[in-house]
Amino acid sequence: MSSNTPPVAKKIPTERTHHGDTVIDEYAWLSNKDDPDTTAYLEAENEFLKQETAHLSDLQEQVFQEIKSRTQETDLSVPSRKGAWWYFTRTEEGKQYAISCRVPADSETPPEITPGERLDQEQVILDGNELAGDSEFFSIGTSSVSPDGKMLAFSTDYKGDERFTLRFKNLETGEILPDEITDIFYGGAWAADASAFFYTRVDDAWRPYQVYRHTLGTQDDVLVYEENDERFWVGIGLTRSEKYLVLGAGSKITSEVRILDASDPGGEFTIVRPRQTGVEYGVEHAGDFFYILHNENAENFELATAPLDDPGTWTPIIPHRSDTRLLEIDAFSDHAVVHFRRDGLTGLRILPYPADGASWRERVEAAERNAYEIDFPEPLYDVGPAGNPQFTTRRLRLAYTSMITPPSVYDYDLDSHELILLKQRPVLGGYDPADYEQAREWATAEDGTKIPISLVKRKDAATPAPTVLYGYGSYETSIDPSFSVPRLSLLDRGFIFAIAHVRGGGEMGRSWYEQGKLTRKRNTFTDFVAAARHMKAAGLSSKVVARGGSAGGLLMGAATNLAPEEFAGVVAEVPFVDALNTILDPSLPLTVIEWDEWGDPLHDPEVYAYMKSYSPYENVDGRPYPPILAITSLNDTRVLYHEPAKWIAKLRATARGGPFLLKTEMGAGHGGRSGRYDAWREEAFALSWIIEKGTS
Repeated sequence: MSSNTPPVAKKIPTERTHHGDTVIDEYAWLSNKDDPDTTAYLEAENEFLKQETAHLSDLQEQVFQEIKSRTQETDLSVPSRKGAWWYFTRTEEGKQYAISCRVPADSETPPEITPGERLDQEQVILDGNELAGDSEFFSIGTSSVSPDGKMLAFSTDYKGDERFTLRFKNLETGEILPDEITDIFYGGAWAADASAFFYTRVDDAWRPYQVYRHTLGTQDDVLVYEENDERFWVGIGLTRSEKYLVLGAGSKITSEVRILDASDPGGEFTIVRPRQTGVEYGVEHAGDFFYILHNENAENFELATAPLDDPGTWTPIIPHRSDTRLLEIDAFSDHAVVHFRRDGLTGLRILPYPADGASWRERVEAAERNAYEIDFPEPLYDVGPAGNPQFTTRRLRLAYTSMITPPSVYDYDLDSHELILLKQRPVLGGYDPADYEQAREWATAEDGTKIPISLVKRKDAATPAPTVLYGYGSYETSIDPSFSVPRLSLLDRGFIFAIAHVRGGGEMGRSWYEQGKLTRKRNTFTDFVAAARHMKAAGLSSKVVARGGSAGGLLMGAATNLAPEEFAGVVAEVPFVDALNTILDPSLPLTVIEWDEWGDPLHDPEVYAYMKSYSPYENVDGRPYPPILAITSLNDTRVLYHEPAKWIAKLRATARGGPFLLKTEMGAGHGGRSGRYDAWREEAFALSWIIEKGTS
């Protein structure tokens, strides 16, 4: 193979027929992971990628060194209190993974710890570097300390397939118990007395569907719940009060919760309210009552209360508002905190309980009358509760960031109403936020809807400027304004970074999501194209390089099919680009669960026709396409590697333009490389490609 000759994927026509429509898929063979031809093709693509990007090696190294030099490699998180301990993590220069630690607690004020130094009585709970060893990939799925602070449950993954092995560590002796449980999913919860740990397993479609109880020192784990509806997945947790185990089952549109006294791990879970299609709810224990956050007749959700002995009877306390999406409720012994979204920004509402001995209903009503919101000065930002494991406390830990403000950790004092800055992530090398500016633009969609765009640039950057336009637009996931150290390598080269808050996400409330799913999914893609065109028409952008991952990769493919001329380049990471074929196959991971998001093309001909009209793989044509870089991982269990592999093969065989490049991590999962230095190098690779396409 010559240096400028791309691999050619062989064509093996595979015929399928749905709803009278016969389609020939010439690259379906790439879905066979065990076929040596598949491995050979992916390796050939990787080799071609190296050849095509070899001229960027100096720039890649330069960007990597910029990321590294701006990062305080030896650092630590702000300690969070739980019980008798302060918990925090360390990172150390030269080490890929974090180290979890704790020190004894004697007040509500976290200890001051200097990076690189050790405190008296500091205890290492878990060292990711020791656990990882020489493994190419390493990830921790669960790290949960028991309520009494004596035991640690932790799980590890060495492949990237999100199949974890659960183990237990005695934190008093350092001993790893012989108990070992393989093939479990994320999460888990302790019983109150630490005698048992609850965990979840997945089925063949990668759906968490079973909850088991493991009693320490035994081998025969007990199945406590199994979800037979393939649209629902399960999870389990322990309330902040440590009084209740909460077992949740949920689909994309419906939820059902069961609770159990955490002091009775062998007991039967009690259902809060039976599932009702379209109704989602969550349960938060608040001492002598429950908070219920739900969307029954409340599109943007409503906050209600319920008595402990009748949790299915809900009394509204914060009614539905069309302009405010309630996101979550955090309950503490003498206050509660509502996390919400309004006007495309997040916020926090404090509900302080009165100090007198009123009934819980009177306390809640008084708290809502006296409720207030915390103000923040920047026009664009993201804020939310963070690290609040302690039920009894007069401080609220919150995380704050903006596109120019590095991630910051505050304690909010409920008595003085003071925001106390505990830590702002250091950005080395003389970073000055005053050199940058952030703003919001509004694009006009095809149907007249105004689409918000958040952007950041250097104040001295000339416009129109090369622009990276990022988008996601699915699952009501919001891409909020936030800070990025690697992004500075773009901004300091005169780039604009912009986020198109397209429909299908949740930035503007639940209706924003509803307008970009099922048979209105096309809005997501046309919104993104409208944002790209607006950035140019407003004189802000010269060239636009689009970037998105996972469901955002679907956005990349669909938007490029709609308007390939608008983009100077496209980076699609673990992209969901073979959407129709995937959602037609219920044997694939998560497919049935996804029908509530995309529709069911297997049984509904209208959904089939609609998905076929936008699925990127199905709609590649012979027009000139921009250069495209698709990045995937062989062990990804969420968006399988063959989707981008097939897409790139079809682009190369059908479209003009390009080049079309495929990068496959042969030993990673959905999140890519696991070590932080490896992740920085991967980001430097993507950024160097973007810089070239934006400036050439």
